[in-house]
Amino acid sequence: MDLDPTVTVVIIVVLAVIALSVFLSFFPIMLWISALASGVRVGIITLVAMRLRRVVPSRIVNPLIKATKAGLGLTINQLESHFLAGGNVDRVVNSLIAAQRANIELEFERAAAIDLAGRDVLLAVQMSVNPRVIETPIVAAVAKNGIEVKVKARVTVRANIDRLVGGAGEETIIARVGEGIVTTVGSSDSHKDVLENPDMISRTVLGKGLDAGTAFEILSIDIADVDVGKNIGAHLQTEQAEADKRIAQAKAEERRAMAVAQEQEMKARVVEMRARVVESESQVPLAMAEALKSGKIGVLDYMNFKNIEADTSMRNSIGGGTPEKNE
Repeated sequence: MDLDPTVTVVIIVVLAVIALSVFLSFFPIMLWISALASGVRVGIITLVAMRLRRVVPSRIVNPLIKATKAGLGLTINQLESHFLAGGNVDRVVNSLIAAQRANIELEFERAAAIDLAGRDVLLAVQMSVNPRVIETPIVAAVAKNGIEVKVKARVTVRANIDRLVGGAGEETIIARVGEGIVTTVGSSDSHKDVLENPDMISRTVLGKGLDAGTAFEILSIDIADVDVGKNIGAHLQTEQAEADKRIAQAKAEERRAMAVAQEQEMKARVVEMRARVVESESQVPLAMAEALKSGKIGVLDYMNFKNIEADTSMRNSIGGGTPEKNE
């Protein structure tokens, strides 16, 4: 069955487009032409080999063109190796160009190491030219007289390229400045000294060399705001007095509980002694009966004893006393 000529032409065009696309994906002709026009000598086979090594040729050739135009003298192998290591080639080349324009000594190896360390090497170069201001949060410190002072500072820093690899970051600078503020305010006799001379904080903190071991160089420390906070000394004394009162109340409650327990113990002893008296009184009738039985006392003696007992009870009742009871 013969195909229609129009369909045949369409199929041929589609196949040609597909073949051209596949060819250009492996042979970046336009990128090679751009490199040649910019004076960068790179072979087409080298570009194809980049494809086989899973390297995007444009991410290597375009930065190489910028480096060549800037006169950096970089090679394609340096850029490709940095790309394969996971670095950002374009950012490294831009940082080298910025450093060259600012007359800052920066080699490709150091810039690549800074980039692989996770730092923005271009931002570091820009900070070396244009220092950055870091604003600390409000730092609360207490003077010797117990008054709280709240201080906010602005730290002007410049990137130190030599210490970017392995150097501490902005958090360390902020922490050290805060520590210096607390130390300076804490060593002041009164909060008024800090309010009158806030620049003594910046002088003291700046003289401590806080940028040691960091990726920055501190240029200046300026006090942005100083405010008086709470009377921490009085607050602590109040809390101490409240704690002492609670301790005294607890001790008083302990003594009261001991007194109540002792009172209950004495009542128990009184009841015990009364029980002993009752027990002893209960022996009297038995003793009387034994005496009568054994003939030690007679009936008349017993009657005289009862008369005397009745007479004593009558006298007690007349005198308002409590008559004795025989149980």
